[in-house]
Amino acid sequence: MTPARRRFPLAPFALAAAALCLAAGSASLAAAAAETIKVGVALDISGPFAGPGAEIRDGLNLAAKQLGNKLGGLPAEFLQADTAGNPETARQVADRFLKRDKVDFFTGPVGSNVVLAVGPSVFGAKVPFLSANPGPSQLAGAQCNPFFFGTSYQNDAMHEAAGQHAANKGYKKVVVLAPNYPAGKDAVNGFKRAYKQPVADEVYTKVGQLDFAAELAQLRATKPDAVYIFQPGGMGINFIKQFMGAGLNKDIVLISSPFTADEDIIAAVGEPMVGIYNASSYAHDLDNATNKQFVAEFQKAYGRLPTLYAAFAYDVVMNIDAAVKSLNGKLDDRAAVAKAVKTAKFNSVRGPVSYGNNQFLVQDYYLRQVVKTKDGKITNALQPGKLFTAHQDSYASQCGMK
Repeated sequence: MTPARRRFPLAPFALAAAALCLAAGSASLAAAAAETIKVGVALDISGPFAGPGAEIRDGLNLAAKQLGNKLGGLPAEFLQADTAGNPETARQVADRFLKRDKVDFFTGPVGSNVVLAVGPSVFGAKVPFLSANPGPSQLAGAQCNPFFFGTSYQNDAMHEAAGQHAANKGYKKVVVLAPNYPAGKDAVNGFKRAYKQPVADEVYTKVGQLDFAAELAQLRATKPDAVYIFQPGGMGINFIKQFMGAGLNKDIVLISSPFTADEDIIAAVGEPMVGIYNASSYAHDLDNATNKQFVAEFQKAYGRLPTLYAAFAYDVVMNIDAAVKSLNGKLDDRAAVAKAVKTAKFNSVRGPVSYGNNQFLVQDYYLRQVVKTKDGKITNALQPGKLFTAHQDSYASQCGMK
C-alpha cells in the first residue's frame, strides 16, 4: 500500500508557495517552482516513536515560522508523510519525495532502522539528509556518506556520556537495558565503552514493548548497584512507572538516557521521575542567547518545554537555511550543497558546534537531573560541569572522508 501524504502543522509552507505561484500567473509558474526549496520530512506521527516524531515536527515548524517560511530567503515547502516508524513505509515515502517531488533536502525519521532503510535511495539521489535524531554507528564509520549529516548526535555518544557518569560515581555492578534494534545496540556499546568495566548483564527488549514484568524480576534477582536504560517514547514511560511501582528504586539507582528522561517523558510520568540522572548534549536551560530565544518561543507556541528532539529539529532547519543562504539559493550542484551544509555557520541551540570528518557534530555533553522546582514544576536541571567537551564520536576514525 502506498502511504498517503498527510499535511501536519507545517502545511502553511505549502499554502504559501501555492499562493505565490497563483498570484504570479501561469506564465511564471515554472520559475516560481524552481525558486521554492523543497524539504522531504518523513515523520513518525504514529507508531512506537510517535511522541518523538511530534516533537521533531514542532521543532521544525517553529524554526520555519521564525524564518518566515523561507530558507536562505527563498520560499520553502516542507512535504510531510507519516511512516509510523516502519522501514518499508519509509522507503516508499522517500522514493516519492525523491522521484515525484524532487526534494532538495531530507530529514525527519526517528528510528535508526528507518534511517538505514532509506539511506541508499536518498544518498543515490545525492540529496543531503540531515538527521534530527538518529545517528547510526554504520553511517558514522566505514559507511559514512557525503550526503548524510548527524546534525543531532551519533547514537553511541549520549550513552558514552552516561557511562562516564556511572564510572565517575563508582558503580561496580551495572545492568544495561535497551530495545533490540540498531540504536539499542549502539546504546549498550556506547555505555560500555565509557564505563570501561564489564557490565553485570545486557538486557534487550522488543521495540514497542510496554510490559516489563519479566525484566523487572530479572533486575530484582540480579541486584545491581545501578541500571542504565535506553527506552524512548512510550517504552520509557511504561518502564519507569513499572520500575518505580515495583519499588526497585529503593535499592537500584536508575540512570537514564536523555530519551527516557526528557520533558515529554517527565510530563507523562510526573513525580516518580524526580532524582533521575541523564546525560545529554542538549538542555533547555543551557545559557546561550539562541537557546533562550528558542525555549521562550517554543513555550509560547506549544505551552511546554522543548525536548532534545525538538531542539535538534530546529537546528536542522537553521543549518539548511545557512547552507542555502551561503549558495545564494543555487542548489543544482549537489556536491556543493552538501559541502555548504557541512561548512555553513549557524547559531545552534547547543552553542558552538561543528561537523567532524564523518559529518557528525562535535559537541559538548552534560549531566542533567530531574528535579522539582520551588514552584512545583518537575523538569530537568543542568548540573555543574561537562561530561565531555567538544566530543567527537568513536567511529570517526573509520570514516574515509576528511
